[in-house]
Amino acid sequence: MTLKQLKYAVTVADTGNMTEAARRLFIAQPSLTSAIMELEKEYGITIFSRSNKGIEVTKDGEEFLGYARQILDQAELFNERYTGKKEGKVRFCVSSQHYSFAVEAFVELLKKHGGSKYEFHMRETQTYDIIDDVAHLRSEIGILYLNEFNETVIRKTLRDNNLLFEPLFTAKPHVFIGKASPLSKKKALTLEDLKPYPRLSYEQGSHNSFYFAEEILSTVDSDKELIVRDRATLFNLLIGLDGYTICSGVISEELNGPNIIAKPLEVDDYMKIGYILPSRIHPSSLTEEYILALKRICKTEPQKEK
Repeated sequence: MTLKQLKYAVTVADTGNMTEAARRLFIAQPSLTSAIMELEKEYGITIFSRSNKGIEVTKDGEEFLGYARQILDQAELFNERYTGKKEGKVRFCVSSQHYSFAVEAFVELLKKHGGSKYEFHMRETQTYDIIDDVAHLRSEIGILYLNEFNETVIRKTLRDNNLLFEPLFTAKPHVFIGKASPLSKKKALTLEDLKPYPRLSYEQGSHNSFYFAEEILSTVDSDKELIVRDRATLFNLLIGLDGYTICSGVISEELNGPNIIAKPLEVDDYMKIGYILPSRIHPSSLTEEYILALKRICKTEPQKEK
């Protein structure tokens, strides 16, 4: 195995096409195909499945490419440290539930390390996909929450995937509502207060178990349910339909505007919000800096209780 072979494999995965990958790498396609096959033979795995429709990354290939990207990133940092030269793009990827502080830390990191060439991914996605992304090294770090209801199941899933959970803070439950909502005049809300209004939650796809819900108290019955996939849609519906969602209460007015507010929810529950990392791989320098940014931002958030 060589760094060049790893770069070849990653480029094929990124382009999804041998011809395009060969063009980007400035090598002949037969040479590229041969290099990939040598890698597969050396490690006894199939990285790419080939068909008339093209090539796709296999499950083994996803894991292999995750490690390959880590090695290439470390090699790039090594070269930069001892030669002073930056090679290629700076790359970083986060998978997270929908938290504004995670985006704030991401923006801070990007401003500091983006440079003239970069490829940063901020994936606000489904809970199981966060775990899967970090387990297969598609993302360097994931952000999610635990509470009394989901902790046993989520921690088992993390252990099964060789992942560690590190807490950032514990928040009391809050409710996001529109600033003009009929509920906005109340200092705190109860579940009874929420009953007449539409409840919004994030779709969890095929892993739609209550244990993977992004919102706590997901088992509480609601007559009006709205399921969405992204933050902008959720916030628009909160405002337009006087809806609500149960959350941590941490929100950035700078990122999300002044029209969404958080109210305390009077229930005996909590959200232990933290980050997940692979247990067998030391975090990259960018990951460590992102964690420091998360901790710094979370420390200044006024609406949470530690």
